[in-house]
Amino acid sequence: MTDRKHEIAANLAKVEERISAACAAAGRPRDEVTLIVVTKTYPADDVRILSGLGVRHVAENRDQDAAPKAAACADLPLSWHFVGQLQTNKVRSVVGYADVVQSIDRARLVTALSKEAVRAGREVGCLLQVALDAGERERGERGGVSPAGVEELAGLVAGAEGLRLDGLMTVAPLTGEYAGRQQAAFERLMELSTCVRRAHPAANMVSAGMSADLEQAVAAGATHVRVGTAVLGVRPRLG
Repeated sequence: MTDRKHEIAANLAKVEERISAACAAAGRPRDEVTLIVVTKTYPADDVRILSGLGVRHVAENRDQDAAPKAAACADLPLSWHFVGQLQTNKVRSVVGYADVVQSIDRARLVTALSKEAVRAGREVGCLLQVALDAGERERGERGGVSPAGVEELAGLVAGAEGLRLDGLMTVAPLTGEYAGRQQAAFERLMELSTCVRRAHPAANMVSAGMSADLEQAVAAGATHVRVGTAVLGVRPRLG
């Protein structure tokens, strides 16, 4: 085993222990929570190591990094998640490799994704990114639709050809009423998920929690956690 593979395997085991412990504390079966490893800034070689260690879900947030990496790893049994803010001029590229886009936050993006998914003959899973730092009709500092806009946007995705409404995603906010209150933020996301599922029962994916707060996300009921640093180490600085 190479040094890098050994390092990733050891980190992965620690994260697995954390998820298992969090599930046990919440009275949830371990298989209710899926780990997505965020591989942004890391090379395709690390993605290959992760795949060899049994990881099946990886995430990227910049198309210019993700597209070549996904192409280099096209032979691996992976689901690719796009988790960054997505500009409409990048949609065609992202639809080429992303199985799930977790950052749906506006109608224009839904229209663009639908058009490209149909053109590519693909069905793309979609999560609405909920901004818990947003006002009633605003977007959040890091993107996302306000809680008041969730149900309307969910309806748009559900009715869009080539798209599949899978559920909701959030990032613990740095400002506003939920700043420093990660579990309360994730519990609010679960409330919104319950509302969405009344009209769209299959949209039961809840993506929340990262390296620092995955336990709070699991306690709140998240079905997916997005972990980068805790698995792959401190990211190298860019630029």
